[in-house]
Amino acid sequence: MPTDDLLLRPATDADLPAIVAVQIASRESAAMPPGIHPEHEVTAWLTARLAADDVWVAESGGAVVGYARITPGWLDDLYVLPAHAGAGVGSALLDVVKAQQPDGFCLWVFEMNTPARGFYARHGLVELERTDGDGNEEKAPDVRMAWAGADPLRFYRGLIDDVDEQLGDLLARRAALTRAVQDHKGGSTRDAEREQQIAAALAERAPALGHERLARIVHAIITESIDAATEL
Repeated sequence: MPTDDLLLRPATDADLPAIVAVQIASRESAAMPPGIHPEHEVTAWLTARLAADDVWVAESGGAVVGYARITPGWLDDLYVLPAHAGAGVGSALLDVVKAQQPDGFCLWVFEMNTPARGFYARHGLVELERTDGDGNEEKAPDVRMAWAGADPLRFYRGLIDDVDEQLGDLLARRAALTRAVQDHKGGSTRDAEREQQIAAALAERAPALGHERLARIVHAIITESIDAATEL
């Protein structure tokens, strides 16, 4: 359907019913797991989000045909009515998101949704990581994608800083647990078989690193954690 009269504007409270309808219709036709929330729950959720987030709508012929919902550093929703798919509505909304977040942003897309992944890739987004879906409600594997903005090096370093902050917290917890377990092991003895099991489990979560690299990482973490424990 042509969208020569496309209007992009911030959403208002009056747009809520149309936004709900767009999301439900788009999800039903997309290569995504079925929605798990009934319409009244979707409405309640989007009511709260409309009040808190940056939401833009695409309007054609006086009707809302798509919308995008943005939070700092993230594109949370981008949905277009199936009848308007392929007419440039999604591209126009994505341009709005880029303009609103010039320093870059991330999004999650279901791994099975290859049309959406292709759409984002054509618009300059890259795939960063995959998960098994344990962190989403549908429990379906998903992909984190990113648009790096005007300064890609700064953007990616920012993401690395976020990971390093989490890694620091995890290493502190790992060291504390290593210290606690020493009394139950009868000293700072090593269990080579268990270390290999840990490396194998990590390799399943981080296959790009591989078992051998992760075995070396595990060995170093345990070595330094034991050394730190004996210094106390």
